[in-house]
This record gives sequence, structure tokens and C-alpha cells, in this order.
Amino acid sequence: MGATQSLISPLPDIRSVPRSSCDLVQSLMKLQRAAQLITSTLDLDALLQRVVNDLATAIGYVEVSVWLRDGETEMVLRGVRGCTVNHVGTRLKIGCHGMVGHVAATGRTRYAPDVRLDAFYCPCEPDIRAEVDIPLVAGGKVIGVFCVSHKEAYAFGEDQLQVLEALAGHIAVAVENARLFERERQQRERLLREAEEARAIQRALFGKAVPLVPNFAFETAWCPAGTLAGDWFDFIELSDGTYGIVLADVAGKGMPAALLMSATRALMRSLARVHLAPGETLAKLNQTLTEDFPAGKFVTMLYGVLDTSDREITLASAGHPRPLLINHDCSFLDVDTGLPLGLGASSYPEYTVKLEPGTQLLFYTDGITEAMNESFEEYGPMRLIDHFRQADACVDALIEEIRRFGIGSDLTDDATAVLIHSR
Repeated sequence: MGATQSLISPLPDIRSVPRSSCDLVQSLMKLQRAAQLITSTLDLDALLQRVVNDLATAIGYVEVSVWLRDGETEMVLRGVRGCTVNHVGTRLKIGCHGMVGHVAATGRTRYAPDVRLDAFYCPCEPDIRAEVDIPLVAGGKVIGVFCVSHKEAYAFGEDQLQVLEALAGHIAVAVENARLFERERQQRERLLREAEEARAIQRALFGKAVPLVPNFAFETAWCPAGTLAGDWFDFIELSDGTYGIVLADVAGKGMPAALLMSATRALMRSLARVHLAPGETLAKLNQTLTEDFPAGKFVTMLYGVLDTSDREITLASAGHPRPLLINHDCSFLDVDTGLPLGLGASSYPEYTVKLEPGTQLLFYTDGITEAMNESFEEYGPMRLIDHFRQADACVDALIEEIRRFGIGSDLTDDATAVLIHSR
């Protein structure tokens, strides 16, 4: 908890405080140790319990309590030791109730050497005779009140009050740090829940069964590098035995990429059914995304329209890696590409390939070929070819091979693949 301690001014050196007895020296030493313990936790409830228990035990006072401001008008008791009247959760009005309410309103320490003579004191334990209430101040505002009571009148000397006020400074900063930590923890948990919900939605989108197409079969693999992915694939039923097959990669990671992916997917599905030629579809999609995307954001995409009757697929590429044709051997198709979607005006040439029975065609994202091992060596296109030269090659095995290749290094990009089998 070094970050917490660095924000706290040290207590006065106990050697510089006047001593009236050995008991005073021992008490102040215990108090200084208690202050060090206070700063060692960032859990607010544990912190306040430690404050009241350690001080009551170390110093031997009848009652120690910590009240924290809750809103503009109330104080709530968050930690107490030695009191049978008030309990954690007790509330009082600022400026209207007791010494605590008075100190919360004025922001000034109030010491009642004999509580029976103090106009603001509200009776609590019957044997209490002295009480000091010290404001807890952070950022120029009173966030709480630190109370210490004693069974003897005039129990606190000037030196002890000085040290107790310094201790209150420790408590105030520790409370603020604990609250900040709690807010950050809650925010992290909220963001994690939102990310998990978004991931579940993505999984539902990509977990749908692939279409049943006469004479063709499909394999898919989707491996996000983080909680959310910018990669996506889709199968779009068009008309008269034709199907749109999409593989895309949104630049960036995390929630921003996932949001852009969802928007692009929705647009693509609507445009594909209107403009049946893949080049025209990408041109229309690019025009819309160029107008709507934030600067510097873009999507690479490979889009193919499969005509099952002719066993042909017509491809158009927007800056995407070249597909791999697998028949008697493996070769990358020389598909001309336009600009990635969203960067500016571009045309998208089309390329048609015949898929004879026994032929396979692989769409993939650069998270596969650019995956690195711990030596910063890329998996590369040749390893991709070597993988699909094996008789039992498949996209699931490809992803496992990528993971094994990268042992010792994190997967830094989404890895996604679609494999088309012509039967």
C-alpha cells in the first residue's frame, strides 16, 4: 500500500512531544504504530474496524468511533468500539445533534474535558467524562468525524490532542483512498460485466449453425485475443442458390472494435441482399463507412458470392489477406484489392474461381499469419500452406497450431478463419 502511505504526512515525532510520564510515552508509541496500521488497507469497512479496534485496544479509551458524511445533511456511524448505545449504521443530522453534528458542521475540533459541562454533548456511556471530536478533512471538505472518549475528566492533554489530530489526518486520507479504490473496483466490475455481456452476444452471433448448402460444407474458427473481438464472419443467404460469405477484421481491439464490428455487420447484411455483385456491395458499404467511421478507423474484408449451381465463387477484397486455394496443392489467389473500408473512395475488382469437387478455399484474418512467437517470428504464409498440405488439416487444428506456435507470448490479435469445402 505504498501509494497510500506516500500521500500521508508523518505523525509528529513522539520524541518531540512533552512527556509527563512513561505511560504517556508508551501510549504515543502505540498510537504511532496504530497510524501505520491504518494505512495498510484499502478496504473501507476493514479500515474503519481497524481504526476503532486498534486504538481502543492500544490506548485504553472507553469509546472510539468514526462517523462519515452521507449526503449533505447526515452523518452515519461506520466504525465503533466501546459503545452500547450507538451501533454501525446509526445516523444523525449535521449541525443538529451532539458534538459530532457540531464538528461536522463547523469543521473544527471540539474538546469537552468534562462532558457534563458541554452544551453540545449528548449522553452516551454513563461513565464517559471526556471526549474529543476531530473533523476528518479531505480535499478541503469535512468527510467525517473521529471521536475518542475517556472515563476520566480532563483526560487529554495538549500533546495528546496534537497527536490525535495528526492521526485524524491519517484516517481522512486513508478513508478517501479506500473510497477511491472502492469506486475503481466497482467501475472495473461494471466494465467487466458489460464486456462479458457483449462477448456473450458476439458468441451468440457466431455460434449459429453454418448453412446447409448442396455440394458444399463450411468450417469456421473464431478466436478473440481479448474479451471482445473485432473479427467476424457471416453467411448471408441471397437468392437462387447463391450465398454471401464474409470475413472481416475491424482495426483496433476491445469495445470500440466490437461496436464498429456490429455496425458494419448490420450494414453488410442489408446491402448484400440489394447489390448482388460483391464489388458493388463493398463499394456501397465503403461509401457509408467512410462517412460514418471515426478518423483512422477502418475494416478489411473479403467478400465472396458463392453460386452453388455453377460451383463458382466471385470474390472482392477490401485490403484483406489473399484467400488460400487448396486442391492438388496450395496457392494464394491473386485477388486485386481495394482500400480497406472506411478510409476513402475506392473500387473493388472482382475475381471468380471455380471450386471443383475436392477443392477447398480458406478465408482468414491476419491474426493468423502475423501471430508471433516469443522470438518475434511470425507464423507467416508458408506455415499456413504447410498446415493445409496435411491430409487432416482443418481450421480448429490451425487455431491450435497458432496457439502452440505462440507459447510464451500472448495472442495479440484476433484469429478467425472460414474454410469452404467443395464436395
